[in-house]
Amino acid sequence: MPHIIIEHSENLPILPQVLVERVHKAAIATELFDPITVKTRAAAYQHFTIADHLDGFVHIQAHIMAGRTTEQKQVLSEALLECLSTYCSEFYSLSVHVYDLLPDIYRKI
Repeated sequence: MPHIIIEHSENLPILPQVLVERVHKAAIATELFDPITVKTRAAAYQHFTIADHLDGFVHIQAHIMAGRTTEQKQVLSEALLECLSTYCSEFYSLSVHVYDLLPDIYRKI
């Protein structure tokens, strides 16, 4: 069920599709989700401003159904951040945030 959204600067040191695939696999490897329910996508930003010593950024939003424990969310965020740090140098700002989707208001077809 999770929606994994990767926002990044256009100047990634890895092909965006490869990053999507690696992040997707990292989310599945946590064993928190049924693999067929994981959806991962990326959006590149051409215009951005960050600290002078950084080349770019990658931020992951992981939207999951509410009800997971804090520990489970930490497992997910750590796994995704570890995946990012494998492919992006210390000259990239890397971050992950896990959001709860509220079942009372989330809809899909």
